[in-house]
Amino acid sequence: MAIGDELFGVHGKALELRSQRLGLLASNIANAATPGYKARDVDFTAALAAAEGPGASLESASDANTKYRVPLQPSMDGNTVELSTEQTMFAENAVAYQTTLSFLNGRITTLTRALRGE
Repeated sequence: MAIGDELFGVHGKALELRSQRLGLLASNIANAATPGYKARDVDFTAALAAAEGPGASLESASDANTKYRVPLQPSMDGNTVELSTEQTMFAENAVAYQTTLSFLNGRITTLTRALRGE
């Protein structure tokens, strides 16, 4: 167990996983008009649980829990990106990312104040 794991618990891994998910969702949005592009997403809960297992890495947990999204309305060109769905998922994940970041910032502030003796 790394020192960061002891200080921040699951929140450090959650922040990194949310960051990876933001990149994946942004890629989906960027490829909304690319013929044949298959939208992907990470099952955040499953990936985080897998990353917490013994000897597991965040990368392998993320890769193992990245799935193709099944569209509600398939397009004729084979692209499975539904822009409204991707934008909603991106916004939800961005809010969760910001919340996790705020928690970690509070934790760091508390530790800094404790070290200073305040």
